[in-house]
Amino acid sequence: MRNLLRFFTLAAFLAALPVANASNVTGIWKGSFDFDGTTVPLTFHLTSSDGMVTGTVEGLPTSPTQIHQGKLTSTTLTFSVNTDYQGENYTLICTGTLLATGRIDLHMGTDDGSWSTELTATRSAEAVSAPASANVTGIWTGSFDFNGTTVALIFHLTSSDGVVTGTVEGLPTSPTQIHQGKLTSTTLTFSVNTDYQGESYTLICTGTLLTPGRIDLNLGTDDGSWSTELIATKNA
Repeated sequence: MRNLLRFFTLAAFLAALPVANASNVTGIWKGSFDFDGTTVPLTFHLTSSDGMVTGTVEGLPTSPTQIHQGKLTSTTLTFSVNTDYQGENYTLICTGTLLATGRIDLHMGTDDGSWSTELTATRSAEAVSAPASANVTGIWTGSFDFNGTTVALIFHLTSSDGVVTGTVEGLPTSPTQIHQGKLTSTTLTFSVNTDYQGESYTLICTGTLLTPGRIDLNLGTDDGSWSTELIATKNA
């Protein structure tokens, strides 16, 4: 009986122990690491639900880059991101340990083990740049005229904490991933990379959100040699 009482006392004690606030990492986290003597700041926009983590990372060569395979336990966060460096594609594996409220100790490295670094990310108290009313998540369609031909575009957009990710269908390189997507209460901006007749182009897209379900877009090359206007409407 005495041993049984000790067991229940120990179980109650363990159940009462504080657990790191790891069940929810939703928010903005900031950290930095040293790369060949240069400090590289990173911003993590994270959303967690039921052990799954989504979001983006800003500060890598491909930025913002979308998080893949995000997982969360009571003390561990894991995810991967894809980025480019000097013309090469890399997959970075991130493993984080949550030991204190508002802090994640991260190990980040290439999937082949050729490079890795350590950093500490802390939760930011800054307000998100886009209010809750600004949300472009969904499928948007529009079209423009190119030398007498109607070109239809489909925008698959996801917005969170002022960051926009997704793809565009209908360009010569299709689907093409959105880069540097930003959202304020009235403005959407992002870039995409595509090819046309053997040449590579970066297209800058700037959208104005003044009416629900509609984005007035300006799409043009980064050197200003070509641009067009179109209206994208949200699919029901």
